[in-house]
Amino acid sequence: MNIDVNYKNKKRYKTAKYPIRQPLIITYLIWLLSKFALMGKKYKVEKINMEGLKPPYILLSNHMYFIDFELCAMGTLPHRVNNVVSIDGYYRRPWLMELIGAICTRKFTMDLHLVKSIRHVTKKGDILSMYPEARYSPCGITSYMPESLGKLIKMNKVPVVVAVHHGNYLHSPFWNFRKKRRVPLHTTMTQILTAEQVKSMTADEINTAVRTAMEYDDYKYQKENGILITEPFRAEGMHKILYHCPHCNTESKMASEGSEIYCTQCGKRWNLNEDGTLTALSGETEFSHVPDWFNWEREQVRAQIERGEYKFEDEVEVYSFPRCWRFIPLGKARLTHDSKNGFVLEGEYNGERYHINRTPLETNSLHIEYDYCYIKPFDCVDISTENDSFYCYPKSENVVTKLAFATEEIYQMNLKSSKEAVKA
Repeated sequence: MNIDVNYKNKKRYKTAKYPIRQPLIITYLIWLLSKFALMGKKYKVEKINMEGLKPPYILLSNHMYFIDFELCAMGTLPHRVNNVVSIDGYYRRPWLMELIGAICTRKFTMDLHLVKSIRHVTKKGDILSMYPEARYSPCGITSYMPESLGKLIKMNKVPVVVAVHHGNYLHSPFWNFRKKRRVPLHTTMTQILTAEQVKSMTADEINTAVRTAMEYDDYKYQKENGILITEPFRAEGMHKILYHCPHCNTESKMASEGSEIYCTQCGKRWNLNEDGTLTALSGETEFSHVPDWFNWEREQVRAQIERGEYKFEDEVEVYSFPRCWRFIPLGKARLTHDSKNGFVLEGEYNGERYHINRTPLETNSLHIEYDYCYIKPFDCVDISTENDSFYCYPKSENVVTKLAFATEEIYQMNLKSSKEAVKA
């Protein structure tokens, strides 16, 4: 049972409201501003199987950085677009987000009104744009997408377009987005399903079609297209996603500088080459392909959970975001995570205890941030409920990526168990 934070009658931002229809002048203004922001960058937006396609349709996009929005704007003009946006995107500008027709939600929660808002947009005859991975890609590869996506698409009975951005991650990797790399950007916008196909397919078949269309690997793309990243800082921050040393099997002791990533426990070092591959400076190169290392880490977390060895517990510094104008410091709290109870956040504010519990089946994935720019430049996790969000900064270093893996793996295990129980 949740015990909410006592804000002494402060109202929370109401996400359960329908978006306005985007004014056409705003549509053109967004395009113009996006065009300006892309000046000096080499980019291409390629449309495939979209001849004659007009709204309404659902646009699904992979997510690397804010530049994704700008590239999608290049491909959707002159049509109105309503974007699904996380509430932290409303920070200090809810009026602006409402003006452009954004649909507000809190990440990885059961937002039933979001479903109604999406249906509202497609019935109006406009484009509904959403990022089903619901976060920036940590490693430039396809992330988790919810099973409910197929049901949502089938409910709306409109065509589906998939935008896949290549190079955006390489240009601004999530783990060091402040330092840009000179990388060409290539976006493909492909109609993968017509309205008739959506009506005739099952939700599972739609999910399969979407996941197949959204498969991407920016490191593979870099290698195949001969893209060289020569910036000397290209590996700085990479230890945030490659936190587990495959040489000495120690977690959270990785670090990086320049073009190298290394383990502070055993001293082994790897170089991130200009073509995006990894090479050990001594001994065996355990993983030359960055996503292989990343996926190996996930496998280690899954094995820990299966053996009953996984549990996270730490003191965290908490900032909540009930409204859109400021983050409220709640002070120190205790955050735990395991396969039985999910996330439990316990602390005190205004002289009263609060207790936030997100069970394993209530959280199918986890919003994590590296060097979060809105609050303080350190790693944090966002534990959201339907009416509040708690940005938690762990005392332990370099643990948020593992928490994200564990959240998804625990959800999948509990989902499988619940399905088997129903069949039995």
